[in-house]
Amino acid sequence: MAQGGDAPLQNNHGLGKKLFTFVVYTDSHLNQSETESMSPHQVNKLANGRHRNVINEINQIGPAFAIHLGDLVHPVPVMGIYVDAAERFHEQVSELNCPLHIIPGNHDIGDKPIRWGPAEAVSDQSLALWEKHFGPHYHAFEHTGCGFILLNAQIINSGLAAEAEQKAWLEANLEAKQGKRLFVGIHYPPFVHRRDELEYYDNIAEPGRSWLIDMFEKYDVEAVFSGHVHNFWYHRICGTDFYILPSITFVRHDYSEMYRIPAGPEAGRNDAVKLGYFVIDVYENGHLCHPIRTNGKTLGIDEPVPASSPILPPPHPRLNMRGNFGLDMRQPWAEIVEIPPNGGLDEFARKIVRNDYPLLALWEMGIRKLRVPFQDLLDARLRDRMQDLKELGMEFSIFSYKLPTEELLAALKEYHALVASWEIGVPPEEAEQMGVSLMALRAECGIAILLSKLRSKEDMETDGQRYYHVINHGFVAGEREMIANLTGEKWFRNVASGLVFRIPRERPPWEEIIEIGEIAKDLNISASVHVRLATSNPAAEACNDLENANRIAETLAASLTQPHIDVYLDTFADADRGYFVRTGVVDRRFNPRLGLKVVRNLYACFGSDAEMISAAGQRETDDCRVVGLQQSKETHALVLPKRTVSRLSLPEEAGAMEGLKFVRLTDLESAEISETELATEADGSMDLNSVKVPDNPFTVSFAR
Repeated sequence: MAQGGDAPLQNNHGLGKKLFTFVVYTDSHLNQSETESMSPHQVNKLANGRHRNVINEINQIGPAFAIHLGDLVHPVPVMGIYVDAAERFHEQVSELNCPLHIIPGNHDIGDKPIRWGPAEAVSDQSLALWEKHFGPHYHAFEHTGCGFILLNAQIINSGLAAEAEQKAWLEANLEAKQGKRLFVGIHYPPFVHRRDELEYYDNIAEPGRSWLIDMFEKYDVEAVFSGHVHNFWYHRICGTDFYILPSITFVRHDYSEMYRIPAGPEAGRNDAVKLGYFVIDVYENGHLCHPIRTNGKTLGIDEPVPASSPILPPPHPRLNMRGNFGLDMRQPWAEIVEIPPNGGLDEFARKIVRNDYPLLALWEMGIRKLRVPFQDLLDARLRDRMQDLKELGMEFSIFSYKLPTEELLAALKEYHALVASWEIGVPPEEAEQMGVSLMALRAECGIAILLSKLRSKEDMETDGQRYYHVINHGFVAGEREMIANLTGEKWFRNVASGLVFRIPRERPPWEEIIEIGEIAKDLNISASVHVRLATSNPAAEACNDLENANRIAETLAASLTQPHIDVYLDTFADADRGYFVRTGVVDRRFNPRLGLKVVRNLYACFGSDAEMISAAGQRETDDCRVVGLQQSKETHALVLPKRTVSRLSLPEEAGAMEGLKFVRLTDLESAEISETELATEADGSMDLNSVKVPDNPFTVSFAR
């Protein structure tokens, strides 16, 4: 928990020097031609163009190498058009500017050995066909002291001679590489949710599954990458990271059951924003995985390769040194869902899975702080998940009303290492009595405790607000005298680290966060600030995406200037039913809204920069609201447009701009960066007519 006063920015990772970067992608499902597909689904016709676009994106990244995890082509080996699809694959990857390592998927050599599956199983004949067109079906290589092992999943449990050969090869290879850092690629994931789950179409059956995982544990494999399921999952077992990647071409839409909202285009199969690949940065002391969305972009066979524009690098929670901005996780953030038998790929069992798309969204934003109900600590499954996310650089603040049950308190004592802070809502007249009973608990657990004022009907009337039958809590910046009196009490200093503050929708977050930051410094307390996206009226909707993205951007910008307090945005995902309907940073399919892109790109701009940022004023015009951020060598103007902006006036407090040589504009939706020379007019206005100005939040950075 951030403390009152000037807290130094912390580099959170301890990863050491970056050694190299590689790309992993999967399930390209190329067709025999640009216009034909054996699939009955229309989206499959886009596969060749989507794969071609990924090749172009990989070239722009410039990795040391790339790995394809299988299902290179869509036609299966018994089809004559298999050879045509293989030729299309080779034509496309010939344009790749780095080495490519491949392994087969079930479309390439046949399904795993099951009688109830929809296609023929792997055979000696299909393996020979693969080898003729693609080479070895398992192999290993090394790069900069790291070992990479690529396995054939389909032959595990098959009884083929190739299975025994791969088993002996793998065990010998792992033994020879003992002590090296090891990464494994395989098409089928060993499991999707639990290592002891039932067998179904999407995992590896026993006994091969346990043998494989035991090998990974015995030889301390650092990460395992798999595909096949066309959706994202992440697990961590005994120090090994298990990544299941989305496809680059289409979504396995049986898993659309995970969302409480219509499935999306083509019953979810063309939910294009979920398509993508991973960029892996390998460091001396670990690796970081960056999920990259392609959004289904295609590149035609005769279409010129688009010129690359500079874009912001992806942030990561472990690299975010300004992680005091967090999200309130009101909806389930690791929900278990049963996928019904669908008659397509499974018909004899439900598949039990966890929805990991909330995690993907948090991950790509670089978010470190999450606020969850106290009850999550009581659930062993969620506790395990909290530990997994802690390894990714995230931390949890829990909240409750007064003291929870003895069962919950016992869980807090046992698992306090998972908790960064504890917010307690309490009526003001009961605060002292409750505080005394917390002294021993705080001494035992060492958790930062913050008190939140339960706001009554009388508070609402005093504030001049209309009274609604709703629950409100949190102090407000205007209660400074009350806050000073409370935090000056001896019992408070013995129990609490600070207070919880509330910023209603009707108040601008910029001024409020800065004022609360000043209160926290003056009184030497911690502060947890809740910024509401919902209005004070439970029946009113707050669903304008641009307005909410502007409020999110302003909130994050203000938090950058106050690193000694924590700021939580309420809320993460859309509340599209019930009370206080509003949009968040993701929709109910957990796909990005504009707000997610704003957070991602502001953290990409500032998250890895240790230089302190100060507030540099604000200005309101008919076109936009502008807030200023000041660093020693640059002034940044965060522009929050109400409509198309053609001219920008900096806040006067931003300082004189004489002698400008260039301006850098960053589009907070697309992450694209552009620079241009810019003249300053007598009134301090900047003429942006020469710059393509987006209609969404953006930053303008001025170098002196």
